[in-house]
Amino acid sequence: MRDYNRVSTIVVGGGPAGLAAAITLKKLKPDAEICVVDKAHAPGNHNLSGAAVEPEILEEFLDMAMPQWREDENIQNVLQRRIDKDLICFFMNEKCKISMSLPLKIAKMLKLGLGSMMHKDDYMISISKLTELMSKIACEAGIEVIHGFSIRDIIYKDGKAAGIVIGEQGLSREGEKQPNYLPPEEIYADTIILAEGCDGLLTETFVEKAGLTREAQQLYSVGVKEVIRVSDDQYQAFGSGSCVHAMGYPIFSIFKGPRIFGGGMMYAMDKNHIAVGMITALDWKDCNFNPQDALTHFKNIPFVHQYISDGVVAEAGAKMIPEGGWLAVPRDLETGSIGKANVILIGDSAGFVNMQKIKGIHNAVKSGMLAGKAIAAKINEPTAAAVEYTKLVEQSSIAKEMKTAQNYRQTIAKFGMILGLPLSVIGNILPKWKIEPDYKTMKETKYRLKHYKEFDKDTFTALACTQHREEEPCHLQIRDPGICMEQCDPKFGSPCITFCPAGVYETISGQTKPANPSNCLHCKTCQRKCPYDNIRWVTPEGGGGPRYTNM
Repeated sequence: MRDYNRVSTIVVGGGPAGLAAAITLKKLKPDAEICVVDKAHAPGNHNLSGAAVEPEILEEFLDMAMPQWREDENIQNVLQRRIDKDLICFFMNEKCKISMSLPLKIAKMLKLGLGSMMHKDDYMISISKLTELMSKIACEAGIEVIHGFSIRDIIYKDGKAAGIVIGEQGLSREGEKQPNYLPPEEIYADTIILAEGCDGLLTETFVEKAGLTREAQQLYSVGVKEVIRVSDDQYQAFGSGSCVHAMGYPIFSIFKGPRIFGGGMMYAMDKNHIAVGMITALDWKDCNFNPQDALTHFKNIPFVHQYISDGVVAEAGAKMIPEGGWLAVPRDLETGSIGKANVILIGDSAGFVNMQKIKGIHNAVKSGMLAGKAIAAKINEPTAAAVEYTKLVEQSSIAKEMKTAQNYRQTIAKFGMILGLPLSVIGNILPKWKIEPDYKTMKETKYRLKHYKEFDKDTFTALACTQHREEEPCHLQIRDPGICMEQCDPKFGSPCITFCPAGVYETISGQTKPANPSNCLHCKTCQRKCPYDNIRWVTPEGGGGPRYTNM
């Protein structure tokens, strides 16, 4: 890279949203100089999802980006599976399963939001592979896609965003320059697209600095996922087009608890591979809860276990999901824009996940396409880009479906699962509830299904292939160690040690520390669930973190 560079548009984040934005803009304005910067080592390395993807928007994007895509072997390999068997169920316990298909079909007939939870005919994909494919399309279109660089900050000139700063590399743990030191670099641009994904550091810093506000509290969940290699017979029995979403046990029980929003999932992947995962809302109350324990219980349910018993976990990972919905999208107070002036927020950075559908990739791609169109339309007036983009979003399928689901997650958070779930059906006509942030919900109660055996986080982390340079400065900062020792540990038992999926935190000489920062999966659960809001995730060196290939 050059020490100094200038482009038309910088995209921060090389996931489906950011790449869709870059490709759309390049197709509309072939002369535009576009740079996509991503902190992962390679395309798709930091992308994890289920994933079921609605076909219409993805096909619309591919028709624009690569008209002959139906004849392209690489694309067909990524999109080879469509869901033909869609099971949505509720587990009363490990043995009692109730199908929810009929009530959901009725909800769909009545045009209620919950009816959109059906997934039949959706593409069933690896988002890592989709991202890798989109990155290749972007490069072939003449877009500069750079991996292995973390963005530290936005450059401001005369009160306006003017570019980005790529963080320095090669510092010691104490912050001293090493022989491999690389100084910060600046890239200037007319427009900036923030596509970092959930809880992006640059995005949240910009939201605060630009004075953007959310009508409702952003809420989060964390998903933990394993891709398991199974036998021919198991894979055939499950079905190459099968998808399972399950609520209830082991994270919700009507009578005894726990009562955590979320559920388990199963997806057919490449031949002889089945993805199994658990999504849990971060507003859980039990101080000793670990989502990986819930995943273990889910895998041991006989219905699930029959398809994965004696299987070998080939890959594993964790990722946070923004659940707050339409009301939690950050906007400019003056203009209502999703972003401000020449800075646009898209995908999970904006919060375009529809938790009623349990989907967000289609909205991520669509928002990227709309961002590209908005910047192309305002190429000579970049400070009007965010307003133009917001106008397009408001007129799109994103706004239509997100408004239908608005207040869904907040209603459940407000009233709990037993009352909140049925009320959420009409959540879009209910008042806007004031909800506490996730970190404030923790109690001294215990998760009653705590597994007798500690989850093997070392193996889980190894299967995520995560790595950071051991000598680099720690990117996980405890703001006040005294709070850990004097308040958190005595009351809650240092829950970050339990819930961190990578085993980053340990108690050393009576003090809780991020003892293993090189294990970090970049899920940022610790930043949003520490009960004293006492942990901050800051920019690590580029190229670190997980290296997902089939997640």
